[in-house]
Amino acid sequence: GWAGHETPIMLYLTLFGSFISYIYSAPPLKLKQWGWAGNYALGSSYIALPWWAGQALFGELSLDVMVLTVLYSIAGLGIAIVNDFKSIEGDRELGLQSLPVAFGVDTAKWICVGTIDVTQLGVAAYLAAGLEQYTYAAVLFGLILPQMYFQYKYFIPDPIANDVKYQASAQPFLVFGLLTTALAIGHVNSMAGM
Repeated sequence: GWAGHETPIMLYLTLFGSFISYIYSAPPLKLKQWGWAGNYALGSSYIALPWWAGQALFGELSLDVMVLTVLYSIAGLGIAIVNDFKSIEGDRELGLQSLPVAFGVDTAKWICVGTIDVTQLGVAAYLAAGLEQYTYAAVLFGLILPQMYFQYKYFIPDPIANDVKYQASAQPFLVFGLLTTALAIGHVNSMAGM
């Protein structure tokens, strides 16, 4: 098969990604109208699906990669919530149940930072306890701390006014955390001879 696979995994991932993108916006499901499902679909489309495709194309899609990217997609849910704060009025008028509309600004901001921080801490714990990649886990933990600082400096005081400032400050550390996790997986795979 294509890319050395007996099973057309790239085709399956492409079809699944296309399906998710369709049901995100199209009736009858229209996931974007349901805060949790829509934001997770968005987060997994940005994080898990591309990573799975790359891993399947250039390596082997392992359970470890699937677990870590599903966790990171929960952090992606939190990032998607950040974007919902600027459209609260429009979402309310359109009947979209974004988390800031459904829970209010104060609760939604804590859900947002909780999903971002707790899942990354979970990934760091998995790297250390599950994969014995202690250095990568420590680096990831170090990359989570500035994100927390910017959450408390910008986002928690006023998520509506400071959403862009927060993302510009904190998101690079999340992206470097993703890279750190990818390097840890690469290290595990190279040690296993994959």
